Order: sequence, then structure tokens, then C-alpha cells
Amino acid sequence: MIGSGFMRGFLFAFLFFFATISVSAKEYETQLLVIGGGASGTTAAVQASRMGVKTLVIEETEWLGGMLTAAGVAAIDGNHQMPSGLWGEFRQKLYDYYGGPKAVETGWVSNTLFEPSIGNKKLKELAVNPNLTIWYKTEWKNITRKGNKWTVETYVKGKRTVVTADLIIDATELGDVMGFLKIPYRVGMDSRFDTGESFAPEKANNIIQDLTYVVVLKDYGKDADKTIAKPIGYDPKEFDCCCDVTDPSADASHKRSIDCNQMITYGKLPNNKYMINWPKCGNDIYLNIIELSKKDREAALREAKLHSLRFIYHLQTKLGFKHLGIANDEFPTADNLPMIAYHREARRLDGKVTLTVNDIAAPYQQKTNLYRTGIAIGDYPIDHHHLKNPEAPQIDFINIKVPAYNIPLGSLIPKNADGIIVAEKSVSVTNIVAGASRLQPVVLTIGQAAGALAAVAIKNNLQPAQVNIREVQAALLESKAYIMPFIDVKPEDKNFVAMQKIGATGILKGTGIPYKWANQTWFYPEQPINEYTLVEGVKSFYPIIADQSPSGKLVNPAFAAKLLSSVSKKKIDLSEISKVVNERIAKQEVNGETVLSRRMLSVLIDHFLNPFAQEIDFNGLTKLK
Repeated sequence: MIGSGFMRGFLFAFLFFFATISVSAKEYETQLLVIGGGASGTTAAVQASRMGVKTLVIEETEWLGGMLTAAGVAAIDGNHQMPSGLWGEFRQKLYDYYGGPKAVETGWVSNTLFEPSIGNKKLKELAVNPNLTIWYKTEWKNITRKGNKWTVETYVKGKRTVVTADLIIDATELGDVMGFLKIPYRVGMDSRFDTGESFAPEKANNIIQDLTYVVVLKDYGKDADKTIAKPIGYDPKEFDCCCDVTDPSADASHKRSIDCNQMITYGKLPNNKYMINWPKCGNDIYLNIIELSKKDREAALREAKLHSLRFIYHLQTKLGFKHLGIANDEFPTADNLPMIAYHREARRLDGKVTLTVNDIAAPYQQKTNLYRTGIAIGDYPIDHHHLKNPEAPQIDFINIKVPAYNIPLGSLIPKNADGIIVAEKSVSVTNIVAGASRLQPVVLTIGQAAGALAAVAIKNNLQPAQVNIREVQAALLESKAYIMPFIDVKPEDKNFVAMQKIGATGILKGTGIPYKWANQTWFYPEQPINEYTLVEGVKSFYPIIADQSPSGKLVNPAFAAKLLSSVSKKKIDLSEISKVVNERIAKQEVNGETVLSRRMLSVLIDHFLNPFAQEIDFNGLTKLK
């Protein structure tokens, strides 16, 4: 017979063993923790995991994509001509699913529209990687840092798990992680005296853009009546001007256009669904919930949801669209509405650098060269929504003219905080710039850049502020992502990387043009360049070079050989020029008087000088200066 003492000892050991298992099961270690599986969080995680970094995403909903999917904003604004990196991969998945580009050009607001549920599925396909783990329906409660490690208390479907990580990416919708950690940030409009932006108000304020609780409607057939119950507080006067589809960027002489059918088809999605995300007397609402508690946010957003239902009721009753009912096959929610609201504005980081509208409008004319540090690109105008707040300063944001632009790497990194990268709509830009940087494809590419930055930092055992910027940019270029916003140089171009690299030095500059709702920056790869312009470009990067006495004559191989030899301190002759052109561009005869294109010069400069290898700081200044 076994003694009672032995039994007590055995029972103690048994319980201790299982308690140990239980404790270890509640701990998780990763290299990179991405908090938020929204637009930027998804691409950040995909990029970092593809670069070999063990990555964990925690997401409060059961979907990936954030504003693209869970918020229902399934119409991509901008970057149609610049399918950068993972944005291009995501779009191709939509093309493959629906049957090509024309199949997703269903509404007039965008070239790419899709059902939110399908967007979620395609992003989840994109996120399949052995280095990537995603926890859905997960919240975080506390974040602490000890040494170079983060400890994050999470609740996975209500069960507590402690995560340790080397690096965190704040990819939350409102910048909640940096808010919790008290990393310096800004909310609302900046003063022109702080940013140097003439368009900004004199005094800073805490006014942010209107938000929207999107609704997806479905056409149930002309004889159907899907009218919802009359929502509390409905007032038809509130929606009187909702059929005004006049282009806000048009001048005062432009004829006002009223068309209810056109308004409805603004966000028409595939399979006869409609995204209702309408600013003019529509379902935009002014709420600044950024600094509220979770409980107070939820209460405020109930009003946003109610406001959208009032608008739906108006569409169905006053405008006759009763056959359009709330889609019952999109969102996994009891009310069939999106899981989250569409936030156009969040906390904005006080970063290593802050991108202003001046940097975007005239990138080559600033004291800094932020464009050289570019990691994400955009072409959408400065688009702010302030119609629902009468206290908002009357600023004609949409007519602040800018070309296509890029986002500098330093805008993702706090000034004085280690171990964290900030993404989504919370990067370090001014309030004005946030009207353009908030758009979906820009946020997708910001996320991809955050992932590349994290991977480079982790692999080199460095803090994000210590990385070689060019190494991050090179990783993005390898992933077919743009670092310069050149509309006429596509990733499939065999010389894409060379032209992107030389563009990012400023030796050969782009030409920016504000153009309608899709601004442009052109590289003009097949055009020639004159000697004087080329020498000035070279001197902007290599200030100490021998006097070249350039003229206005177009650059030929003889002049290029002389200039490249002067900079490299090595003799370069015509035969070497010809060899590089024939090997890296195309077979052709090259003599001393052949006119060289900007493509040819990009390849030659990249080959003989490799200026992209020269390290730069976060202001884009080289160590040569």
C-alpha cells in the first residue's frame, strides 16, 4: 500500500507540472509584434515575415484590413498608376478573383472596388507565411519595456497571454500604443507658425476630420422593399443636399450637378452592392474620440452608427431606393454593419522628421532632402472632410495643389523612443498632409515600409533610428515597392531599380504635376538631358568635383565618360559605356555622339558610381557634405 506521504508528494508534483505547463502556455515570444491587423499592420507583418523575421499580429476583430475591410471602405483612392509592392499584389488578387481590372471598376470614385469580405479573404491569403502568426479577437491591456524587450499583456478571446517582443509596430487605427506609452504626438490642426505652411490656420486646434460609419447596401431587386425601421432622431432636412455630386475641386464657374443616381453609384461594388460613404449631407459625422476611453468611444460610435442608419432610411424613403437593403452577407456582425468605424485622422507622431505640405509641393527646393529617404508613395490630393463641424476653419484643402509624393522613413520613427515603429495614419506628417497620407494605398505602402524597417533593425540588432536608410529602401525595391513616385517607371521595367535609386539621390530629378484627382511625378526615362542640368544634379550629391564647364548640349557618351571619371577618380572610356548600355538596357550601337537618355544615364551612374550605396541621414543629407 502506498503511503499517504508519498501520495501527497506525487499529487504536489503532478499539480506543479501542470501548473508549469499552464503558465508556459500563457507566454509567447516573438521578434516583432504588430499591434493592429489593419491596412498597415497587415502589410507590415507580411513584409517582415517575408524577410525572415518571426512576427505576431494581434487584431481586435476577426478580419485583416482595417479600414479596407472591417470598416467597409472597399474603394481604393489613388495610386492606380503606381501599383507599389504589396498594394500591387493585393490588387492583382482582386483582379484574379473578379476577372480583371474592368470587373472592379464598378463605381466612379475609384478604379478598384471590391466587397469587404473578399478583401479580407485576399489579405489573409497574402498573409500566409511560416514566420507569421495572427491572433484574432485579441486585445492588449498593458505594455512595459525592460532593457531591449517589450512585455505586452494580451487577451486572446478573453484568455490572458503575455507576449515578449524585440520590436513593436503601432498599427492601431488611432495611434493608441504611442498614446499609452506617452510618446509625443499631435492631434488636430497645426499652426502655420509651427509648420511653415501658409495654408494652415494661425492658431493650432484639436479639430480632426469627420469620421464615417460605412454601410454596405445590396440590390435585392426592383420589387423588394428593404426599408429599415425609422431611426431615432431622423430629420430629412439633415440630408437635403445629399444628391449634390459637384466636383469640389472644380472652380466657382463650374455648373452645380444634382444627381441622386450618380450619388448612389459613387461606391458601387461588384455583385450589385453599394458602399455608402458619402460626405455631402451624407453619413459623415464629426466625432473626436481619440483621447476617450474604450467605453466612451463605444458610446460615441453608437451615435455615428445611428447617423448612418438615418441616412440609409432617407435613401430608402425620400429618394426611392427601398430595394437597396443592408447587405446581410458581408460582415460577421449582428446588425450587418462594419466592425469598426472609418477614422480619417488619428494621433500623429512627433517623429525624427515631420513631412509638411511644402516638402510635398516642392521636394527639391527645401533645405532638407526628405524625398531621398522615401519609403512609401501617394498621388491623391489633399482631401479633408470637415463639412460636419461648423467650427472647422474654412480651408480649401482640395485645391492645395501638389504632385505625387513620397513619405520619408523618419516619419515612422519617434524622436526619442526606442523599440517602436509607428504606422497606419499616425506617422509624423502635418495635419494638412494627413489629408493625403491617410488614403488606403499610401497606408498599405507605409505598412510595408514599417515591416522592412523592423526587419532590417532586428537582423542588424539595431534600433529603428540607427538603421541604414538605404538598406530599408533596397529591401522595398527588392519587393517591387516604389521609393520614388515616378508614374512612368513600372516595377516590371528591367531598369526600375536603377531609376528608382538614382531618383532617390536627386542626381536625376522627377517633374511633379498637380493633376486632377491623381497627381503625377514623371521621370521621363526616354528623354535626354543637357550637360548643365546633369552636372548640377551630380554636384547636389557630390559637391566636390572637377570643373566640367557644361553647356546646354545634350549629354552624349563622351561627356558622360568625362563626368563619371571625374567623380569616380577612375578612367572610364567609351567602350565601357557601350558595354553597360548593351548589357543592362538593350543591344545598340553607341558612339561618342549618341544622345543618352535619362534611363541610360541612370544605369550608367548606378553602375559606375553607385551613389545609392552612400549612407544618408533622416534629412536626406549625405556624409560627403
